[in-house]
Amino acid sequence: MTVYDGRVVSEGIAIGKLYVHTKDRPRVERVVVADTAAELARYAEARRKAVEELKALYDKAFRELGESGAKIFAAYQVMVDDEDYIASVKSIIETESVNAEYAVSATGEHFAKMVAGMEEEYFRGRETDVRDITGRLLNILTGTGAGGVRPQEPVIVVADDLSPSEAVQMDRDAILSLVTVHGSVNSHTAILARTMGIPAVIGCPVPLAEDMNGKTAVVDGYEGKLYVEPDPELLLAKEKLLREETERKKLAEELKGRESITRDGQRIRLCANIGGLRDLEATLRNGADGVGLFRTEFLYLEAVHFPTEEEQFTIYRQVAQTLAGREVVIRTLDIGADKQIDYFGLPKEENPALGLRAIRICLTRPDVFLAQLRAILRASMFGKVSMLFPMITSVGEVKRIKKIVAEVMRELDAEGIAYDRNIELGVMIETPAAVMLADELAGEVGFFSVGTNDLTQYTLAVDRQNESLAEFYDPHHPAIMKMLRMVADAAHRHGIKVGICGELGADPSLTKDFLAMGYDELSVSPGRILPLRKIVLETDVAEYKKQQERV
Repeated sequence: MTVYDGRVVSEGIAIGKLYVHTKDRPRVERVVVADTAAELARYAEARRKAVEELKALYDKAFRELGESGAKIFAAYQVMVDDEDYIASVKSIIETESVNAEYAVSATGEHFAKMVAGMEEEYFRGRETDVRDITGRLLNILTGTGAGGVRPQEPVIVVADDLSPSEAVQMDRDAILSLVTVHGSVNSHTAILARTMGIPAVIGCPVPLAEDMNGKTAVVDGYEGKLYVEPDPELLLAKEKLLREETERKKLAEELKGRESITRDGQRIRLCANIGGLRDLEATLRNGADGVGLFRTEFLYLEAVHFPTEEEQFTIYRQVAQTLAGREVVIRTLDIGADKQIDYFGLPKEENPALGLRAIRICLTRPDVFLAQLRAILRASMFGKVSMLFPMITSVGEVKRIKKIVAEVMRELDAEGIAYDRNIELGVMIETPAAVMLADELAGEVGFFSVGTNDLTQYTLAVDRQNESLAEFYDPHHPAIMKMLRMVADAAHRHGIKVGICGELGADPSLTKDFLAMGYDELSVSPGRILPLRKIVLETDVAEYKKQQERV
């Protein structure tokens, strides 16, 4: 038996045979051509076909994984049309009189190295994306197959790394687990693995030799280990864990429709994070108490122009009607940082995570903000709708927002358009500034929603996408826990609701702590609702508090 240690990105146990996946990038030669116009046309056609392929991948990911698993392919479609990338390819073809394949390969290599060498980890993490797009264009130009993972039976896939395209093109029924030598805990592939609900381990130094194919292996997605040719005793123990895990999932299915009330009578709302209409099926199937976070930025990411008020209203109304009286919290546009949209024409920034993003864009682009506010307010007549504003750092921002909302309401009144005059307004608590001003902010709004991803990043001064800083990125850090208590206490002092909508809310090891802190809501990906409900139903909060005091 050989044991390889890695880092967990998706929990679970998998037992099966290994399948070694290697990338087959087409061989590219530099060929001098006489007709550069023809090469430019070939490149343009390859870009068109790449967009078609990516749209098909988006649809496949959407059907199988939902909005969150599909969003990367919308971003890829934008990347194919990146002006700087296109200009580089065209320049190489025209100035060197060479074939399109060589120009694309050279440009891709240059851009990949360029982002890999950037100071900001977010951009370094885009190296895989650049290589994925470049490989797709080269496959089209050379007529080479996409080289996806297509095993003949359920297997444990091991690879150096997997691009999102490769992960989505896999037959989900044939994949038991993913194990990669490289990769980031917050990479797109890691997110896809979690969405697919299969165990995954990264940073695992497994040799990618051909003779590894077919060997029996165990992936322990709790300990972050890969066991190759396990001893009989270990195999029996892991098989027992797998059976127990299967039973837990079966039991969770039985919890749909039950209220989330602890043994001693404390109620908590378990809601869903969604990105659009297609996430609603999973939301309803998993018995969500409502939508705690509607990420409206995906409507913008998928569009090629600013979504109109009418387009947005139609979608918001459908969501509100589908939830049939259950609350829908619609967060206003949150782009910038890792979510860039070309048609916004945002300036390039050295540190986008600290730059023009979220509410700062809305307050400096009133045309965009007003259209969204009108759409949300109009939709509020078709269900229980609330508005949530991201990246708040001051009371002054909230007062400006409330003034703008009041102006929009007066406009709708003048036009005779109905809306919910009592619509609740809330703010995201995702900066240390917002935590420290929680008491003041609570006096201005009806609810808080804590975004733990950014709160952790900003509090610890650690880029959460920086693989080399993984040991320093600790969402369980005492400072974060203390901040979460401060926010909950401030909210309840002022009689407003408080919830968590970041990834930490889905961490089952903290559910009892959130109950003890008095959180009113946890909003998570739809697939995490039932496991959390099981914990809630089995918890006696008063007894848990006593245990913590004794510790």
